[in-house]
Amino acid sequence: MTKFLQTPHSGYHGDGSNQRFFEGWYYRVTLPVGETFAFMYSIEKPNPYSGGAAQVLAPQDEYLCRTFPDVGKFWASKEVLGLGHWGKTDLKIPPKLLSRTEFERHIQQGYQATADFNQGFIHDPGSNNSCRWYYEIQPSYGWGNPQLPQKSTGGWLSYLPIFEPGWQILMAHGLATGYIDWNGKLYEFENAPAYGEKNWGRSFPQKWFWFNCNSFTDQPDLALTAGGGRRSVLWWMESVAMIGIHYQGEFYEFVPWNAQVSWQIQPWGSWEMQAQNQNYEVEIKGITDLPGTPLRAPTEQGLIFCCRDTMKGELTLTLRSRQGKTILTASSDLCGLEVGGGPWDDLWSK
Repeated sequence: MTKFLQTPHSGYHGDGSNQRFFEGWYYRVTLPVGETFAFMYSIEKPNPYSGGAAQVLAPQDEYLCRTFPDVGKFWASKEVLGLGHWGKTDLKIPPKLLSRTEFERHIQQGYQATADFNQGFIHDPGSNNSCRWYYEIQPSYGWGNPQLPQKSTGGWLSYLPIFEPGWQILMAHGLATGYIDWNGKLYEFENAPAYGEKNWGRSFPQKWFWFNCNSFTDQPDLALTAGGGRRSVLWWMESVAMIGIHYQGEFYEFVPWNAQVSWQIQPWGSWEMQAQNQNYEVEIKGITDLPGTPLRAPTEQGLIFCCRDTMKGELTLTLRSRQGKTILTASSDLCGLEVGGGPWDDLWSK
């Protein structure tokens, strides 16, 4: 099942050249108690800011970050989704994928993750916050119709180094079973909604926004990911956006090459998008009155705070046929919402 649902770009893109490069991975799990954990892993090299990091966004928008300066202790597969970074360890071997018990025995700080599981332990001596986690993942949707070969989120052009950065949804929806220990509070879960994505390249977008939700009221088989940004294309900049919906075995895709996509995004608090293609039209709206949490992302100045997230956005979604027949209306109060880069002085619309 996992192999069939593997998306393009699941493998690591780093080629070992002297050109500056970053790659980042994002794993999310939404717990039955209505809380979310998000795990963000990144590597930057070779540049003055070379290094890796693991960030955790926890319930109540709490936050933990641990850096791993030694890029020699990072590993990743070029063929499939698989990566890890060792911090403190008693092992004297090159970093690689370990069994669950080997990792727990030998890695005092670090993480490892694949399409099938996510595991790690990090501790911040400054705040004394810590997180230990292990959960297994059963993918339900990659990116595309689950009965067909999976799609590249950026289309076929994403195979070429034209767009910066590349972006790939690795798993639009899956089920996670395991535990997360956050500062001594244990969260155990079974078949909790899980999600994964990644990005890579030589630069991050100048400015961007993002929606993600796969935990809806009365709609267990529904997943939404949407976003947009101002990105580099060869020698110019462009603003693009997309919406992707997986629902009851179908994939509804609204992307620049098959649809008209518009948006109205406030600096914080309100996200609205509309799109229509040949057969369907969609409207999504996310709002929050929470302050959100600043997160780090790779930039020309290294890994710095440059985006803001909440995992408790209120979302409404309406999908219709072009003839006006309603296919789906759905809502959630567990939507991930983000703005990043800038400037964010006023409404961004297109």
